[in-house]
Amino acid sequence: MATPEARLLMLIDDEPAQSRPVSALAARAGWRVVTCASGKDALDMLASPEGSEIHAVLLDQWVAGDATCDLIRDLRAARPETPLVILTASNSPLLAVEALRAGASDYLIKPVGPNRLLRALGRITPLGYPDAELQPLSEKLSHPVDFDAMVGSAALFRTALAKAATAARGHAHVLVEGERGTGKDMLTRAMHAASTRAKAVMRVVHCAGMPPASLESLLFGHEKGAFPGAFDRQTGLIEHCDGGTLILDDIDRLPAEQQQRLAEVLTSGIVRPTGATHGFKIDVRIIASSDLALDELVAKGEFSSDLLDQLSATRIRIPALRERLGDIPALTRYFLSLIGERPGLKHHSIADSALSLLEAYDWPGNVRQLQAALFRACVFEQREALTAHSFPQLAELIGDKADRGESRARGLGVLLYTEDGNVRPLEEIEADVIRLAIGHYRGRMTEVARRLGIGRSTLYRKLAELGIDDAA
Repeated sequence: MATPEARLLMLIDDEPAQSRPVSALAARAGWRVVTCASGKDALDMLASPEGSEIHAVLLDQWVAGDATCDLIRDLRAARPETPLVILTASNSPLLAVEALRAGASDYLIKPVGPNRLLRALGRITPLGYPDAELQPLSEKLSHPVDFDAMVGSAALFRTALAKAATAARGHAHVLVEGERGTGKDMLTRAMHAASTRAKAVMRVVHCAGMPPASLESLLFGHEKGAFPGAFDRQTGLIEHCDGGTLILDDIDRLPAEQQQRLAEVLTSGIVRPTGATHGFKIDVRIIASSDLALDELVAKGEFSSDLLDQLSATRIRIPALRERLGDIPALTRYFLSLIGERPGLKHHSIADSALSLLEAYDWPGNVRQLQAALFRACVFEQREALTAHSFPQLAELIGDKADRGESRARGLGVLLYTEDGNVRPLEEIEADVIRLAIGHYRGRMTEVARRLGIGRSTLYRKLAELGIDDAA
């Protein structure tokens, strides 16, 4: 495989105004870029000596005179193993489905922000590699933005949701930690939607992938003439979100100087734009998220202890999917129901062989990776049920370990047997069933009690007896 310094990206785009910034962003990620203005030029390039060095293709949907899916098939025929990412201005999932079936490996919706493009380029894997089907899609599949849409009955996960739901009704800043793909973005938005500020302004800032100077002006604002190029006054988002919520994604990537400046703003409640002689009193709520444990970064001197203190009034950790593998059956069925509603796709069920396979994988990309794998499988599976054959590369990776999940009661995600093959104690199974019911009915305890065939008072008594958190 080509070294990072030698990676060559072919951009197919007939609009120089768009190709220039895309090329500049790709260069930041270590790519060299060659631009083709048409599909014919691209195919000729692939057939040339220089074309043999091309490591990936980025295709703008609006290439003049070319039918997008036909061009994708031609490109795939010319270079079967080369990853191909499509850029589209359409929000329609039907185009994504058609492009993936034609041979695209990923897609991005325009306008493409720096962070999204860099992540997409960073995930590019040759199609011959065994984990290509497990790469998370660059575009997130849409969900309802509320706590009810967050599926899972594992105790750690339910505790995190209960803590978030309680914090949402408060006013203090919140820090959400967890690995990439665990659902931090969805949780932070759900907290705003459930808060007393739900009808006020809300903005999301992705701290990763932005130049420090641009990020500073975006957050704090600047006065006209504050620095070369500051031709007009810019209101920062901290001031703009006065009375509302500012979500800071990847706050661990915030530059050190801006970390300290933000800590001072949160301490004083006053923000002063760059170049201003006076500040503005603001009431903004910060909901921050981080892929990394900020305590560890503070210990290494890589994150401001003052800022961590300001953000730690409420601290929530979302567990990785490997810490709640019992939730995979429920998550799988939930995702399949959403995917089945998309144009160009149909509703699929899931066979035991496929569930065993999904449960045997550790999912380093977490819930988002599981969702993307299911989406890809549904795109290509013509049968009603997804089976192990619907995930050929995953089956190759897992091999004989796929029987790890066979002891689960299918459809429930409840373990019936211990590791030595003996039946688990009834009390433990009952606790798992109650947790699963609470997760399935989104914490609606009256409905949980009714479906379990017991009264609410009995349900709460069992929660106490079995040591289950009443939010579990």
